[in-house]
Amino acid sequence: MTKLLILTAGFGEGHNAAARNLAEACESLAGPGSARVADLFALAAPRRNRVARRAYLAAINGTPRLWSSFYLWFDRHQIFPRHLWLVSAELRRLEMLLREEQPAAICCTYPVYGFLLERLARAGRLAAPFYNLVTDSISINSLWTRPACTGWFVPNEETAGIVRAMGVPAARLQVLGFPVPAFFTEHARDLAPPDLATGATPRVLYIIHSGVRHAWRTARRLLAETDWELTFAVGRDEPLRRRLEQLAAGRPHPAHVLGWTTEIPRLLMTHHVVLSKAGGATTQEALAANCPMLVNQIVPGQEEGNYELLRRRHADTLVKTPDAVVAALHRAFAHRGAAWRQWRSALAPLAHPDASRAIAVQLLARGIQTPVPATA
Repeated sequence: MTKLLILTAGFGEGHNAAARNLAEACESLAGPGSARVADLFALAAPRRNRVARRAYLAAINGTPRLWSSFYLWFDRHQIFPRHLWLVSAELRRLEMLLREEQPAAICCTYPVYGFLLERLARAGRLAAPFYNLVTDSISINSLWTRPACTGWFVPNEETAGIVRAMGVPAARLQVLGFPVPAFFTEHARDLAPPDLATGATPRVLYIIHSGVRHAWRTARRLLAETDWELTFAVGRDEPLRRRLEQLAAGRPHPAHVLGWTTEIPRLLMTHHVVLSKAGGATTQEALAANCPMLVNQIVPGQEEGNYELLRRRHADTLVKTPDAVVAALHRAFAHRGAAWRQWRSALAPLAHPDASRAIAVQLLARGIQTPVPATA
């Protein structure tokens, strides 16, 4: 029997990353096969799901204002649970999955599933406790809080305060962090960036996401700064990877250009600063690595809170132009990294590198119908 069923969706990498990392933690504690990750949208209607995902990416990258309006509309209107017929195929697939797996507990990293599980519980067709694992910070859509879940897990105290104000009982809320790979705790003592105070060369990691403006111009400006080591992670954009490799050839300090990679945790732990959009998974992994972050894109709605979380700890994290990126890095690295050390120290309290294991421990405790209160 599956001990834990984790429900995710492909609308934003944060949902999938949280689900994947939580499942790995569960299996490290309870053995292989003890967790099952499922995307009901992909299982119930794969073709429709592919179209919807492409539309989502087009909206957040091409028409961010339109996406912002859509996000706010979902937040303010009671489309769920009033119109659950819109996800009737997913509800049927969920019931089938529950019969197959008979999980002891269910965890949702995507908010719509809470409404489906609430419907089944009220109809007497669900006995297992179910939880929402909130993958955003501060700017929390009400979809996360409206279903009558057994409990909620949130990534930080700032978000906990917002969720409590939205009506979630404090006794059902736990601040355990965002599930990140176990790599961060496993290598906490042996991986770190070189000490700038001794005159080490600064290292900058640039994670280039699709749809980010000025990506090529920013990369060129960074490569013109010959006193820094640079790493570019370009995903599956092969043309960009080849162009950057040509431009980086012969540079005094190394410039590494990577395609799709699983080494982001290691890179975050060994670089001084990461430049990226304010995605949920990227932001939380940077915090787990205690790697200060410059934000060059914010998807309206869900990512605004991720940036706000950083802004409350330090200034100058939003860099909208290539010149702003370089200026912020010069300030951080001046005087052998004096500002960078202050920045890093201010972010340290937000790190929860062991969140995946901590949440898995709670969910694997069978028979617990409400979360045990825990300190942040």
